[in-house]
Amino acid sequence: MLGLRNVKSRIHRLWNITQTAFPKTQSKIPPNYSYIKRFQSSTVNSTSRSMEKIKNRLAQERSPYLLQHAENPVQWYPWGDEAFEKARSEKKLIFLSVGYSTCHWCHVMEHESFENQDVAAVMNEHYVNIKVDREERPDVDQLYMTFVQAASGQGGWPMSVFLTPDLKPIGGGTYYPPEDAYGRPGFKTILLHMAKRWKSDSKSMLENSSKMMKILNDTTAFDIQLGTELSNIMKPNPKTWITCYSQLQRIYDDEWGGFGMPPKFPQPTILDFLFHISYKMSKSSEGKKSLEMALETLQKMTMGGIHDHIGQGFARYSTDEKWHVPHFEKMLYDQAQLAVSYTTAFQITKHEQYSDVVHDILQYVSRDLSHKLGGFYSAEDADSLPAVDSTKKREGAFCTWTQEEVKTLLDQPLDSKPDIKLSELFCWHFSVLPNGNVRPDSDPHGELLGQNVLIEFRSKENTAKKFQITVENVEKELKIAKSILFEARKKRPRPHLDNKIITSWNGLMITAYARAASALNVEEYKQRAIKAAEFLKTHAWNNSVLLRSCYVNENGDIANIEKPIAGFLNDYAFLIRGLLDLYECTLQSKWLKWADELQEQQDELFWDKEKFGYYSSSDKDPSIILRFKSDHDGAEPSGNSISALNLLRLSILTEKSEYRSKIDPLFLAFAGRLSSSSSALPALVSALTLHCDSITSVYVTGDLDNPELEALLSAIRQRYMPNLVLALADENSLSELAKGLAIAENGKVAAYVCKNNTCNLPVHSTEELIALLDGKVESPASN
Repeated sequence: MLGLRNVKSRIHRLWNITQTAFPKTQSKIPPNYSYIKRFQSSTVNSTSRSMEKIKNRLAQERSPYLLQHAENPVQWYPWGDEAFEKARSEKKLIFLSVGYSTCHWCHVMEHESFENQDVAAVMNEHYVNIKVDREERPDVDQLYMTFVQAASGQGGWPMSVFLTPDLKPIGGGTYYPPEDAYGRPGFKTILLHMAKRWKSDSKSMLENSSKMMKILNDTTAFDIQLGTELSNIMKPNPKTWITCYSQLQRIYDDEWGGFGMPPKFPQPTILDFLFHISYKMSKSSEGKKSLEMALETLQKMTMGGIHDHIGQGFARYSTDEKWHVPHFEKMLYDQAQLAVSYTTAFQITKHEQYSDVVHDILQYVSRDLSHKLGGFYSAEDADSLPAVDSTKKREGAFCTWTQEEVKTLLDQPLDSKPDIKLSELFCWHFSVLPNGNVRPDSDPHGELLGQNVLIEFRSKENTAKKFQITVENVEKELKIAKSILFEARKKRPRPHLDNKIITSWNGLMITAYARAASALNVEEYKQRAIKAAEFLKTHAWNNSVLLRSCYVNENGDIANIEKPIAGFLNDYAFLIRGLLDLYECTLQSKWLKWADELQEQQDELFWDKEKFGYYSSSDKDPSIILRFKSDHDGAEPSGNSISALNLLRLSILTEKSEYRSKIDPLFLAFAGRLSSSSSALPALVSALTLHCDSITSVYVTGDLDNPELEALLSAIRQRYMPNLVLALADENSLSELAKGLAIAENGKVAAYVCKNNTCNLPVHSTEELIALLDGKVESPASN
């Protein structure tokens, strides 16, 4: 594999040759308030205001993001053959714009450029313009984002890429301001320059695009290319977790939790890895420090403004080191993964502060991100109208408060101490200030002037001490205040809801509800997970092909799509994991069987038989000119990481040799990255660690309605054991071992603890089972 630095330098050199006439643009507006306000005040020019809007081809699409652009004067095309053929026949460059419907900077570029008649005229004359929803087509996004990051050194959305008619990239970036400023070219200047270059020197641009594609193609050649026979004698390094832990410890923020510099993202894959290491090395300094880092990060996030203290749930990331000022959009995948992390924290500590947050997140998702039939919506926007009669949206308008608003709404005495007003206690506890509590450097747009982002940096104990009331009364009064503010906030214009139902994110959410149901013993959560799985089986499983997403009609029904988008690796991998978690939660074999069926199809569509690992997309779409294998565990875990975990579980639950035979080769495919950049692959490192340590499986027998069996299951489910797989041994089991155990017990309640294909003798009480799981006793192996 080419070194990433070498790849970037080579592509950047070619990119600069193509761009020659102008300096590199920036991906973000500089933190200069007057500059920002100048462009915000001219978001739509007078010409575009006066002209009647005519819908373009995007009006026929289902994606909420594409529909947002359906009235742009730009002649947008969706990604597809019609646009490609037009570019080829007219020999025009393609301008590709990629974003998503809740993206703040996507909205900015739309208002500044795509709604501007003058800019649209240039785009329409010189380009075939294509708009893509990155959440709908992650394969398109991954291909060209890889190019943009290598060429410009940075990425983000909106992504703007110039393509040749054969879809090869020749230039691009992220957000472009509309006009030239600070010695940097504006979007219209760039459009005109690229068009001029294409007309005068298309030959050299085509040559450079071919060279760029060659370099990109080399980056997909993994550094271990072994035959099956060689993979059988090579094993992944079982000590990789040490490197990963050390790298994470070096970038940990000891004061505020989290990893790296702002902006700070929750990064649940890191937290889950640390919990795993705290279990594996529980008596060592590494284990104790891992647990400390994970719990401290969760606590600080709960206190910060990234946590919506009134409406529940978490925003996408924090702009500052204290988790105070978020980017206000809420993504489904964050809710799902954080619910799992807080569930794990509760399992380990038994502290209700963590289970309270689990309930908080799942209440938000059930209320605001749920379709009536069971699917989960994708996201809520960062921007919204400040008032019903407002004409311009503002970031955070739905979530922030002035002190005057709070004082007016909470102008009542405390129930527990009438001489103190509820507003006084609330403002103290949540740091609500007269002129707002947002630092200027956290608000470069000036959109949060005078606003307060609620933060709970003061403990309830400190608040109780200040107002000389009990902690219980503080909790009671704050609950009353939150309820009042929640009802007031419901009257505000809501942020835009992206109601796409994405299969992969729904899989993550099934995992969240299933694990919370097991750990917290909440029947409602189990039923919600079942409902979501049944929804996907009905609406996203089309003729044995998994779909990427479902869409909602205006009447709330699920739309019938003539040409649906087939699922990608993450859709399969995340749903399979969700189904395996749902199986362990319900012990209903139908979920295990569907997971098994999906895994077989995933292997057929995405597995690389020559160099191992899974491609992110199948080979069935000729418009994807380069397939990638992803291993990075970022905002979402990598499909390869989750697939490794799935294969480990399925190889036990089904005893299928084809699953077992892929595990070592998958790790070997990413051996170089596991060695050098393991902190970027925490979920894959966790899977590797489980594989090297070997997994414990617990088989239970008996009637699920039997209280004795329920007691055994509770003892298992309320414990944190990342190396444990739970299964019901009965006639519907997919493994011969489980079927044999069921026959041996003949309906009696029992539990077998097995490891490396060897099972201990059955136990029948929770005390015996706990002692066995804790390694306090050693039961003789059964025959």
